[in-house]
Amino acid sequence: MAKLLYFASVREAMGRGAEELPLPATVTDVASLRRHLGQLGAPYAEALTAPHLHVAVNQAHARDADPVGQSDEIAFFPPVSGG
Repeated sequence: MAKLLYFASVREAMGRGAEELPLPATVTDVASLRRHLGQLGAPYAEALTAPHLHVAVNQAHARDADPVGQSDEIAFFPPVSGG
């Protein structure tokens, strides 16, 4: 099972900071993970499919084409702004 972590506004929208989910065989990269999560309904569709979200896989910044697997830790967080 993949461990999903949610931070900041994503955590608020999801109503939890983490969960573990089994990934279907069709989920092989970040883009397919985002599509899969979007199909799980609310709050996933609203919180996790926004194009501006950052994703990290095993604590490394990830892009849509980067692989994901059952034993990965996948974090979702909004862009960081500062001054």
